[in-house]
Amino acid sequence: MENPFKFGTIVEEEYFTDRVNEVAYIKQFLKSANHLVLISPRRFGKSSVVAKAVKESKRKHITVNLQQTTSVSDLSAKLLREFFKVHPMGRVRHLIKHFRVIPTVSSNPMTGSIDVSFQPNVDGVVLLEDVLTLIEKAHSDNDRMIVVLDEFQEICDIAPKLDKQMRSIMQEQKHINYVLLGSQESMMTDIFENKKSPFYHFGELMRLGKLPREDFYRYLYERLKTVFVDNCGELSDRILDYTGCHPYYSQQLAANVWQIGVMQRDVQDPIGVAIDHIVKSHGLDYERLWMRFNRTNRWILQRLASGKPLQSGEYRTSTVYSALKRLQKDGYVIYSDRYEIEDPFFRQWILEGME
Repeated sequence: MENPFKFGTIVEEEYFTDRVNEVAYIKQFLKSANHLVLISPRRFGKSSVVAKAVKESKRKHITVNLQQTTSVSDLSAKLLREFFKVHPMGRVRHLIKHFRVIPTVSSNPMTGSIDVSFQPNVDGVVLLEDVLTLIEKAHSDNDRMIVVLDEFQEICDIAPKLDKQMRSIMQEQKHINYVLLGSQESMMTDIFENKKSPFYHFGELMRLGKLPREDFYRYLYERLKTVFVDNCGELSDRILDYTGCHPYYSQQLAANVWQIGVMQRDVQDPIGVAIDHIVKSHGLDYERLWMRFNRTNRWILQRLASGKPLQSGEYRTSTVYSALKRLQKDGYVIYSDRYEIEDPFFRQWILEGME
């Protein structure tokens, strides 16, 4: 029997958890000539939602993660590599002839994979403009390409003024729908809502929150009942109580609980055993992470883990607020209706260390 829960990668098909309304909205929106900006905390499933919507649109599309991009030249090469997966080079060779810097393109005959590179010390903006112009010219009003740029806030770190240079190129294009995803809310908001930013009001802003509990409960129930016939409802509720309906961690905990149900049927508390296993398996990583935090950050994380108020008088309000914003920016803390530690298993590790 195959584990019905999946986490850590793009989730598709039977592993996909609801998000019906969000997928439908994105599909409908992409029928327009406008661009979409999607913001949500890390591991909320935004990449999976967009991947599903784009796939169901049956449109040509490419995706590049800016977090894995090291330079403007590297971004240009990645975009072109993905483009060649959609358009075989032979069909667009006439357009590549207009490149100011001709790329080196090679293919692996065994795997069919394509590699693209540019000669070093070339102006990256020239390369990027040529690549985006190629994508634009290869399409039309009736055949627009969807370009997904994940972790778009990284544009600020790839190269100085890259945001301004990219906007000047992108604003002239008519045959591309851009979908720009980001997980650092403050940075993404600043990029698209700050009037001084080149990308101010570039596209429709969409925020992705946690999954509705009723939908997530139904998803867990249907999959856990294959192993836990009598108490799948109780287990589903306890999983969501523990994870706060966080998509990634709910899938992770459910996957471990299901595995225990298959391999250790005599375990009385599969959720407790699963939590203990996950916390211990990540213990060394959590310890290294903890050692990097300063005293203020540790204090805040301990207060959040134990549910104690932050306004205790031990630190000034401005100090607490600044530290929270840094922790939020780095992805350790998220905010919905309150601040909370993003990883519930890290929270558990902190609580165990306080005992």
